[in-house]
Amino acid sequence: MRVFQNSGIYASYLPYLNQLAKSARSFEERRDVFLADRFGALHFLKPVIDGENTAFFTNGDDEVMQRLWARENGLASNTSFEDILLAQIEQHRTEVFYNLDPVRFPSTFVRKLPGCVRTTLCWRAAPSGSADLTAYGAVLGNFPSILAAWRNKGCRAELFFPALDPVMSEYGHGERPIDVLFVGGYSRHHSARAKTLEQVAALSSAYEVAFHLDSSRLTRLAESKLGRLLPGLGKHRRPPAVAMIARPPVFGRRFYELLGASKIALNGAIDMAGTDRGNMRCFEAMGCGALLVSDDGNYPPGMTPGVTIETYGAAELAAPTISQALANWPRLAEIAAHGRDELNRTYTKPRQWRDFVDLVGSI
Repeated sequence: MRVFQNSGIYASYLPYLNQLAKSARSFEERRDVFLADRFGALHFLKPVIDGENTAFFTNGDDEVMQRLWARENGLASNTSFEDILLAQIEQHRTEVFYNLDPVRFPSTFVRKLPGCVRTTLCWRAAPSGSADLTAYGAVLGNFPSILAAWRNKGCRAELFFPALDPVMSEYGHGERPIDVLFVGGYSRHHSARAKTLEQVAALSSAYEVAFHLDSSRLTRLAESKLGRLLPGLGKHRRPPAVAMIARPPVFGRRFYELLGASKIALNGAIDMAGTDRGNMRCFEAMGCGALLVSDDGNYPPGMTPGVTIETYGAAELAAPTISQALANWPRLAEIAAHGRDELNRTYTKPRQWRDFVDLVGSI
């Protein structure tokens, strides 16, 4: 099976990638630097992780990476991202196209794919406005409520899970000096999360609490010297308790390192999937051996409150839940270890690949 996997990168990750790949002079070199950093690796299929020659991977929205490929393959300097991606697919002789960035490359793109492509699938585990994905053979995701919404739009939608990154086994086998870690986005759209973070930030007087926040552009502006002089931006500022301990966002292997150095990884849903739970942070935290403390909801197999994870109800219960866990850490450390073992048994790259192959065969 010749599989092509397309992904995308966060705008806030791009400067970090550019620094990591500053000496890369070719498409392959930049792509290899990206893959080695493991950003988004829970989504990457086993043949991509293993470097098999039947698999092709790219970030279709990475201008530097895609322009390098275009130049190396004789395309004009003004060739569009869409046309570069189509040329890559044709050159690879792709049979199965799996897209992690379908809102950027929706049904209109699928209809332009060359004839060698037999099956198309995409991953989308978030609401996507008016995006049309009906031309894909199936939309994949791990939130049942969002899959139901795609079915209502006329798409075939199938349950599919991330898989632990094999290199996670390298992390989290020593001391864990960070008591509580949170890594994630912060904006006015994260209202429930913001309340939780404010409550947990108050624990920093007694514990080592680290927040690595990917703040919105408006939040950064509101907290600047100029922004504090402008009217109407107050609602975008972080509470003082949060701002005081906030640090820059982290990604890839650096994120794994922090998870491996943390007793507790705090997670909070952002109301995009109703009561469904199981975002990437859950898998990443447990895969690196931290105790996942997250909000109540319907979790995937292997994530069981009181057995492999801990959960809280309202935002004001997050801090007491964490305090109790730290006060009884030897017992909760056993829960974290059990959670790591459970996910290592259930969400493996070989199993993810078998499930993917089965899905392809059913379309």
